[in-house]
Amino acid sequence: MTQARDGGHVGIIGVGHVGMASAAALFHASLVSRLTLVDLDERRAEGEAMDLMHGQALVGACDVRAGGIADLAGAAVVVVCAGVSQQPGETRIDLLGRNADVFRSIAGDLDRHAPDAVVLIATNPVDVMSRVFADLSGRPVERVIGTGTTLDSARLRALLGRRYRVDPQSVHGYVLGEHGDTEMVPWSLVSIGGTGIRDRTVLGVDWDGEVMADLAEQVRTAAYEIIARKGWTNWAIGSVIRELVAAVLRDERTIAPVSLPLRGQYGIDGPWLSLPARIGRNGVDGVIAPPLEPAEQQALRASATALAEVHEALDP
Repeated sequence: MTQARDGGHVGIIGVGHVGMASAAALFHASLVSRLTLVDLDERRAEGEAMDLMHGQALVGACDVRAGGIADLAGAAVVVVCAGVSQQPGETRIDLLGRNADVFRSIAGDLDRHAPDAVVLIATNPVDVMSRVFADLSGRPVERVIGTGTTLDSARLRALLGRRYRVDPQSVHGYVLGEHGDTEMVPWSLVSIGGTGIRDRTVLGVDWDGEVMADLAEQVRTAAYEIIARKGWTNWAIGSVIRELVAAVLRDERTIAPVSLPLRGQYGIDGPWLSLPARIGRNGVDGVIAPPLEPAEQQALRASATALAEVHEALDP
């Protein structure tokens, strides 16, 4: 038997690698009753919709169609993946100018046709792009969420799960700050089974500062390494988007490290970067500022400063 759909209309703007990985993850998870794909290449969007909807007999009924932004009316969530892709050797910040122009073309239309939707930003550099979209949009800021370091945190937990030989879901910890070059791992918060791993032996595995620094570097550079091999990243971020969309549609009150504006936490005011936040039907309805050690706070403030400088350099 196929699984019953939770229901809800979700739109995806941009049907490239990330957009379609997200669409497939949502479709196969039986999360949505309606999925609308929007892209400048209308025939590509039509083809992707046709291909995906043919699987309904196997995963459950879902109205999958291509359309325009006007067809997103009534959507509960709109996932924005539109933008040019990151090229080998290109940093996320290098993408900013090109992708800001894309956002200027869609923010106003989304406000007109889907004013109540929670907008989930996946376009890189995601922290600055989330702030750009919020500046261009008239919707409440809590309804604009960047995927942030949810992916980085998943990568961290996967690598730690391998090292400690446990299910990554049993590893608790976050990457905070920028989704990118200045991100930081607050090791003081990372635990397995309620036990902090720093400076301890857990499940027979000793803490090794050099190994952990290398592991954090693997997390930070993961996108570059994947892009160098296959040209893009898509599968893991598609899973991240599925989870964040589920949190909204089901009003799960999930805690995830997403990109949002800081309002005085750690002395930071204005820049968008990732802290753990509670996510439900109305978007973000609570932010956690976990207790960080002085060096960790300094690293987070350095990340915020770097992001603020990039945003300030952007043409209005």
